[in-house]
Parts: sequence; C-alpha cells; structure tokens
Amino acid sequence: MWEQVQETIKFIINKTGFKPEYGIILGSGLGGFAEDLEIEHMLPYNEIPNFPVSTVEGHKGALLFGTVGGKKVVAMQGRFHYYEGYSMKEVTFPVRVMKFLGVQKLVVSNASGGVNPFYKVGDIVLIYDHINMMPEHPLRGKNDERFGPRFVNMSEPYSRKMISRAKELALNLNIEVKDGIYLGLQGPTFETLSEYRMVKVLGADCVGMSTVPEVIVAKHMDMEVFGISVITDMGDEDNIDEVNHQEVLQAAQNAEPKVRELIKELIIKY
Repeated sequence: MWEQVQETIKFIINKTGFKPEYGIILGSGLGGFAEDLEIEHMLPYNEIPNFPVSTVEGHKGALLFGTVGGKKVVAMQGRFHYYEGYSMKEVTFPVRVMKFLGVQKLVVSNASGGVNPFYKVGDIVLIYDHINMMPEHPLRGKNDERFGPRFVNMSEPYSRKMISRAKELALNLNIEVKDGIYLGLQGPTFETLSEYRMVKVLGADCVGMSTVPEVIVAKHMDMEVFGISVITDMGDEDNIDEVNHQEVLQAAQNAEPKVRELIKELIIKY
C-alpha cells in the first residue's frame, strides 16, 4: 500500500501543489460544507489513482482543496463504506493520503441512530469515544512501520482538546451539542429493535456504519481527530418504523447549517 499512497500523493501534488493542515470527511447529508470552502482545486475520485468511488446517495465523490478562514483544508465530499464491498484498507486509503499530504488534524462527520433516551432527532453529538463492532479491522495484516506502529494506543481516539474547544465555540454560537459514544456496525441494514437495544447495553449512545475505521487509521498515523454526528433517527419502539435512508438524509440536512458553522469555527479558531 505504501507505493499506492505515494503514487496518489504524487498525482495530487502535481495537480494542485496544495499542502493542507486539516482533513475533513463529509458524511451523509453534510456535503454542503463545500460551500464554506474557498475552493482552489477539485479532483473527482474517479480521476485519482487508487481511489475508490462512492456509490451511496448523498455522497458526491470528489476531493476538494481550499481554505477556511485562511486555513488550508482538504475535504472528502463523500466517503467509502465497508458495506459497499470495499476492503477496510480501501475504505481508509484516503486518510493515509491525507496524512502524507500534510494533514495533522482530521474532522470526521456522520449520521447516526440514537439510543440514548436523552437524544432526539436532529441533535448534534460530539463523539468522545467509540466501540468497534465491525467484522474487519483496517490494521489487520503485516504492519508497515512507515505508516505507524504495530499496536496503536486508542486511549484518546478523539482529541479532548478539540472537543473542549468545540464545546466553547458551540456555547458562543448558541448551538446545542451533546457528547457520546459511537458504535460502528457493518450495515447496510438499519438496526433491528433488538440490535438497537444491544448497542445501548454495550454502553454506546449512537450507532452508525462508518467513522470507526477512518479514526483507527488516523490514530495509527498519530493524527488529531475530531468526530461529530447528527442523530437522524431514534432506535426505540416509538420510532423504529420510520427509519429509512431518505428520512436520514433529511434529518442530516436539517441539522447541516449548525454543523457547518461549528466545524468552520473550529477550523479557524483551534
């Protein structure tokens, strides 16, 4: 994979000459953050060597290079999921590329189903920990020390400093945020009522089908990570019948302006 990453980086640098400080992965319904970027370059995934192509509605499929308040940013407009048929190494390949382009701080967003009874649809959750229940691990196989160590310390997968700063900014912006633990499952089916109950019993507050592999790989390369989730459905007896992809996208889009504002301020002021 080292050679593939280097090939991809060479292509991107030749095309853009851009060295970003921040990387952003824009999840379901949150692709509108592109409007907050002063875009200098846009590379469709299908033009980038070794890049997969997103197949999910709501994920546009382009790598954007630009600035936010003077900070250089590369944003994934659409991410890759294990359930699409990609290996975990393919799913996390863009994070490897971001690191070697110069990214030190990674912002990851997603939509998730809530199991915390104090949550409601539309809530914005700052992820402070996760539980990995996916059937494959992105670091399985021979370790390449050029990327990171064999055994990765996961005591702080999401940066406490970034979370603390985000809470301060949210207060100033009058944006209500919760915090919580995210549990990652394979998908693509939404969870059954019993599975939602399992997620709650295991100690998580919300559940989704992404994020965890990307965060693991980011920590493997010693990147600072900030995770944010929009609660798009509630996994309880009263709400489970309503869960479908269109409802999830709509809920994410309704919360998008606040998420965009918070991420923008965090990038500028952290």
